[in-house]
Amino acid sequence: VQLQASGGGLVQAGGSLRLSCAASGPSLSNYVLSWFREAPGNEREFVLGLRWSGGNKYYADSVKGRFTISREIAKKTVYLQMNNLKPEDTGVYYCAAQSGVIQSSVSRRGVYGNWGQGTLVTVSS
Repeated sequence: VQLQASGGGLVQAGGSLRLSCAASGPSLSNYVLSWFREAPGNEREFVLGLRWSGGNKYYADSVKGRFTISREIAKKTVYLQMNNLKPEDTGVYYCAAQSGVIQSSVSRRGVYGNWGQGTLVTVSS
């Protein structure tokens, strides 16, 4: 699976952004597609995930109520809608995909073998 992320940019605190991750390649029916982010000096951390078959969603506690994940099946694209952004949301956002991920492993960076190139989100205070 090849992934192309887009939509990052500069936004003021309290604003919104929508990131896109377009997938190409094999069927996504057995895949989980997730967003991770990496702030300067920090490790890459899980943000949200979506199981393509069935649409189950997984959220990091830090973004519940502010971020949502959705998909457009025909375009093989997942979206990350980010609302009420905070300066601590600043970082490079990566989409990732992997087949056969069990629920308890969705947030584990190491299980994903397919990564997009990352898109920078900067939230100013």
